[in-house]
Amino acid sequence: MSKIIQRLLKLNLPSNRSAFLWGPRKSGKSYWISHHLKQAPLIDLLQTDVYADYVARPSLLRERFQTYRGLVVIDEIQKVPALLDEVHWLVENSHVHFLMTWSSARKLKRGNANLLGGRAWKKQMMPLVSAEVDRLDLQKIVVSGLLPPHFLSPNPIEDLRAYVADYLKEEIAAEALTQNIPSFSDFLRVAALTSSELLNYANVARETGVSPKIVRNYFSILEDTYLGSRLPPWTKSKNRRLIETEKFYLFDVGVANFLSQRRPVLGNPDFGKSFEHFIFMELKAYQTYCCPERSLTYWRTSTGLEVDFIFGDKEVAIEVKSGKVHEGDLKGLKALKEDGPVKKSYIVSLEKEPRTLSGFHVLPWNDFLKFLWNGEI
Repeated sequence: MSKIIQRLLKLNLPSNRSAFLWGPRKSGKSYWISHHLKQAPLIDLLQTDVYADYVARPSLLRERFQTYRGLVVIDEIQKVPALLDEVHWLVENSHVHFLMTWSSARKLKRGNANLLGGRAWKKQMMPLVSAEVDRLDLQKIVVSGLLPPHFLSPNPIEDLRAYVADYLKEEIAAEALTQNIPSFSDFLRVAALTSSELLNYANVARETGVSPKIVRNYFSILEDTYLGSRLPPWTKSKNRRLIETEKFYLFDVGVANFLSQRRPVLGNPDFGKSFEHFIFMELKAYQTYCCPERSLTYWRTSTGLEVDFIFGDKEVAIEVKSGKVHEGDLKGLKALKEDGPVKKSYIVSLEKEPRTLSGFHVLPWNDFLKFLWNGEI
């Protein structure tokens, strides 16, 4: 049975710095805090009595911690944005510093909240990645996803059902400032079906029954609540006409498959789509944890030639294939190479052994991920 062996998030917070810790619900922020910051005072705003105290009198934070020296943790600070002014004052006028978690930046952005003007670092907790668990079963992952409670659950489908019903549909719908939960639920289904595809607001709007403007707002909500991210196109070609439309990926392959009612099984098209989604999430997490300054894009020409992912400034090109790799699968990588130098190119596959095909590295997926998290890609 798989188990979590570590979490890769490193805080490394000096005594004179504060930080925001972002991430979707159930990604493991509270668990990480309980295991890594056991000695720090915790203000948990999900507790109704604690929330009531601070929403009624935000100055209580200053009264309690003005003479304190050390780190204070505020969990779900977006529930009381006024606390950020008190945090700002304490950071400037005392010896206390803060770690503040949130699962939604939307209320803070919408309310012009005080984001401390560069005085706080920004960290993000992702769902689990391959380097954090002792054994990976791809078939299990595409069903359960990699949110820790779902990945470890003996019945992930029931947990996913509760997550979608209680959190995605109701709480996120509330963020949308709409009472039209059925339309938002339809949007989530369509967003899951089109996850990893070119972003087309008009098509999603037609399937959802709302306007493209509302669909754009819904996608922004998913981003602000860390439930999805855009994959921009590489656009610097000198010789080819490129597609310049973004792609959008939901934050977890298990949630995406549950919402879209896919049943991915090794060998069918749904599995191939899920496999690509899984590799994207690994690359996105590696970028977030290890090298946020490096870009992550995709490349596609107007004639349909495509490379799934480009890491950095054409440093690494990555194509994902869920079947046996053939010469015809190299068309995109060859075209990209003709368009300018690429330092490294990989085909990530389900094959059992690494090999070279026409000068390109074909790697088993688990070998690729080991190289990735060892910093060798």
